[in-house]
Amino acid sequence: MSFDYDLFVIGGGSGGVRAARVAAQEGVKVALAEEDRYGGTCVIRGCVPKKLMVFASEYARLGEDARAYGWTFGEIAFDWPHFRGKLHAELDRLEGIYRNILASNGVQTYDQRARLADPHTVELADGTRKTARHILIATGGRPVLPGLPGDELGITSDDVFHLDKLPGSILIVGGGYIASEFAGILNGLGVAVTQYYRGAQILRGFDDEARGLVCEEMCQNGIDVHLGTTVMEMHKDGDGVRVKATNGTERRFDKVLFATGRVPNTDGLGLAELGIDLGRKGEVIVDAYSQTSVPSVHAVGDVTDRVNLTPVAIREGMAFVETVFRGNPTPVDHALIPTAIFTQPEMGTVGLSEEEAREIEPVEVYCNSFRPMQTSFAGRDDRVLMKLVVSRATRKVLGCHIVAPGAGEMIQLAGIAVKMGATKEDFDRTVAVHPTMSEELVTMKSPVRTA
Repeated sequence: MSFDYDLFVIGGGSGGVRAARVAAQEGVKVALAEEDRYGGTCVIRGCVPKKLMVFASEYARLGEDARAYGWTFGEIAFDWPHFRGKLHAELDRLEGIYRNILASNGVQTYDQRARLADPHTVELADGTRKTARHILIATGGRPVLPGLPGDELGITSDDVFHLDKLPGSILIVGGGYIASEFAGILNGLGVAVTQYYRGAQILRGFDDEARGLVCEEMCQNGIDVHLGTTVMEMHKDGDGVRVKATNGTERRFDKVLFATGRVPNTDGLGLAELGIDLGRKGEVIVDAYSQTSVPSVHAVGDVTDRVNLTPVAIREGMAFVETVFRGNPTPVDHALIPTAIFTQPEMGTVGLSEEEAREIEPVEVYCNSFRPMQTSFAGRDDRVLMKLVVSRATRKVLGCHIVAPGAGEMIQLAGIAVKMGATKEDFDRTVAVHPTMSEELVTMKSPVRTA
């Protein structure tokens, strides 16, 4: 059978674009459809704009610290419209790069929505149909409102980058990394931030000691965190929102941001009609090679709800091309993925939390929390954490957890050692770089506890 394309990718985010580009470089005839902006969640409404906002939000405290080091400044003020204009220009530039990557590699692009008509046919929004030997679903995910009375008065993380002005006050609902990151960002930009989370501690699933310190430091920085609390209902109150909470309070906020969950973008793609297995949240069920229950259809990235991180989507896209077009079956390796949470303070983690590890085998825990030199000199009481979870049997470092400025940069390098199977003695044999915060990772000689 003759096909219009060897590969048709639906979704122009990080995973889809990488798979399309690499496949095209193999001489494969590739097309890609994207109904919105190229670059996907990460580039347009996620990692990139969020990290630029983190940078922006940290300058106020840097100015305060600089005075303690002898510098003199005039009045410091943040200009949101100026920053937002530069931010949108940068995102436009990056989107152009993504488009150029596809064009320069000969990928045919369609700027419209697409759906599957059959296992080898894609139907575009204008009714045009294209056939392909292989179809790759890379449509990502999106934030959702929680479905409580009045939640339409709230915004999601997608909306933050488009605010006309910064609110005087905001309630952030949720305790995951998106909620906690935006709490730090907006607090740093001068917004009065309140955070409600229904659970006992923010950042569920991460190491208890590390997330406890993050929450403590967030509170020290002026964020009003309420645990075991969530919203019951909301009503419009002038230009703001009146919120009734489960803790019995009723308060008015200028804005309410819901960061209470994301769902895969599978609605209207025609997947269920083709017999493609979907999970409870609508995620595409795939095997270790990203293949769906229909052999000609694969899926990568957040739409599969495996490990929802940009570098993972890219790895999955690369493994798909290696498997399907290079004849080298390559399962995706989801083990020991380093990750950073850009809260303030930052958190970096790789491997098992202490809680996860001790459920598997006996462990030793090496940990130190201290005031770093730079901020201590400036008169701040900030604390950082360096932690290793070690197998008592094999001596391998099972988990590394860092809460500190620059934790994301540190965990990338520590992740190499943990991925290689480094032991505690390998860390001990490494000479410390002094004076640094991260030297604690190689100077902790005695465990603080065993489990």
